[in-house]
Amino acid sequence: MKIELEKEKNNVVKMNIEFPAKEAVEAYNRASMRIAQHINIPGFRRGKAPRSVVEQHVGAERIKYEALESLLPKVFQQAIKENDLDVISQPTVDSYDFNIGEDLKVTAKVEVRPEFELNNYKGLTVDVEEYVIPEDAYEKSLQNVLDRAVTYEIVVDRPAKEDDLIKFDFEGFTEDGEKIEHGDGKNYTLDLANSRFIPGFAEQLVGHSVDEEFDINVTFPENYHEAKLAGAPAIFKIKVHEIKQKVRPELNEEFAKKLGFDSVEALEKDIKDFLQHDKEDRDRKAAELAVFDKILESVEIEIQPSMIEREQNTLLEEYKSRLAQQGFTYEQAVEQQGEDEILKSTQEDALRRIKNTLVIDKIAKLEKIDMNSDDMQAKVAEMQNSYGLDKTEVMRQLAMNPTMLSAVSQQILSEKVTKFLVENNTMNYIAPKTEKKKSSKKQ
Repeated sequence: MKIELEKEKNNVVKMNIEFPAKEAVEAYNRASMRIAQHINIPGFRRGKAPRSVVEQHVGAERIKYEALESLLPKVFQQAIKENDLDVISQPTVDSYDFNIGEDLKVTAKVEVRPEFELNNYKGLTVDVEEYVIPEDAYEKSLQNVLDRAVTYEIVVDRPAKEDDLIKFDFEGFTEDGEKIEHGDGKNYTLDLANSRFIPGFAEQLVGHSVDEEFDINVTFPENYHEAKLAGAPAIFKIKVHEIKQKVRPELNEEFAKKLGFDSVEALEKDIKDFLQHDKEDRDRKAAELAVFDKILESVEIEIQPSMIEREQNTLLEEYKSRLAQQGFTYEQAVEQQGEDEILKSTQEDALRRIKNTLVIDKIAKLEKIDMNSDDMQAKVAEMQNSYGLDKTEVMRQLAMNPTMLSAVSQQILSEKVTKFLVENNTMNYIAPKTEKKKSSKKQ
């Protein structure tokens, strides 16, 4: 058997494989026997029909295909191992010349990992835009804590205000008096300060009292999902049943203790600690992105279109899955953003992800960074906390899903290399660009 390799463009290696005629016919005969054992041929017991009869029954091409299926996997494996090919896809047969009694010639192609030079990745000075905690962050966080503890009291001695909750019936009609499908509701409760109704709807409920009946006029948005209502005026008949006002708790010792703190000071410290930890996390993530950007500036990698396409398809599936979890469809996203924009964005993300992965793998190899059992145990514990599964279930899912196991392993390696890069380069934290613009205006 002969195997000759040819490097082609786009990181593709062509394999020219030649099997001796004797080996080829033996594989053909074995394939014929295997097929005969799984088909019924009148006049013969299974597996006993001669090759000529099997050929007449299923065709010679079917037998040749079966023979190739048995011959090629071991040959591919041998070629990859002997030539130290770093493949990123399964070899595919491009063509074959299979004539009984002659040498079998097969041409196959396989994609290999792009080769590139990686010179500077340690000892760099990397500018990182530092996250600045907004001046009102503490006050907003404290108000959010108080908002989550808000209670509601029924009011009967005044009309509705902008921040009340109102329970009401509504029935919608078009300008022509046609009832709007799904445009009605009974005893619907709406937070007037946080309404997702049609613009102008909640505002017109303000100032009305319990048991009052009235009409409000609105116009559907131009981009409304139901085409016949988009931009159309509508009338809603309203009847108010109940008004509730928000009662915010006071920030005192009693409130702090209800939340599990010893004092107001302890609650305030917890909020400040949270904001500081959030800043540190944002700065860490910014540093990780910046160091990769810095390294990639001096790296030229030729990435084959097929590799980008596969990664883009993966990203699109992930995107569709996230949309579904949020109650949206891909079609709705296309309607809002445009498919060209989505495809452009995912293609850019795919290219960046591929480059990052290639750089990570290269650095891991150069620095002898690998994954060990402790790393996997730590990641399993992290997954337990994230998904609420026990250790046995996480391990079972990883064992049953090689793709998932590979992804988790790559994630661990990525985290270790990223940590290495941050520790072996100087992170120079600078003011955000927006802050720079502000300061220059003041001068």
